[in-house]
Amino acid sequence: MKKQQPADGVVVIKKYANRRLYNTETSSYITLEHLAAMTRDGREFRVVDAKSDEDITHNVLTQIIMDEESRGQTMLPVNFLRQLIAMYGDSMQAVVPGYLEASMDSFRRNQEQFKSAVEGAFAHTPFAEIAKRNLQMFETAAQAFKPPVAAAANGAVSKDAGSKDEEIATLKAELARLQDKVEKLVR
Repeated sequence: MKKQQPADGVVVIKKYANRRLYNTETSSYITLEHLAAMTRDGREFRVVDAKSDEDITHNVLTQIIMDEESRGQTMLPVNFLRQLIAMYGDSMQAVVPGYLEASMDSFRRNQEQFKSAVEGAFAHTPFAEIAKRNLQMFETAAQAFKPPVAAAANGAVSKDAGSKDEEIATLKAELARLQDKVEKLVR
């Protein structure tokens, strides 16, 4: 069977009378779940009726939304659906698709910006550095209180008491310095 691909890279999906969907790119039958995954992955596709070659992408995408909504993971509030239905036949009906598309594009951009802001919120900030140092101090303190493996086995002491006291004093000084830094940042 010949692969049918438009020049713009859009995958053509053929829908047969028996309701089966055929992906012309992979030469395989797929399900609505596959189309939903392709949509989430940003893959462009066009669904055509296999017999008439009519573009039925809109109907298939609507079916995917209906299937998703029926699984209990509703995203479309009842009031929104009521308002949308009320717009059919209204003088503003022609404006609604463009408005909804622009709103979703704006929402997607805001979502990506928010995600980037959250991911980078503490990167390269004093708080990130404080957290890093606190973790290092905690690890150093934990090591200071662990008996050395060789010393425990031999009954000998590998470090003298003076070096432990110096290490603890250093940790206390570092902790005090970090606390001062935090207090200055809070003010």
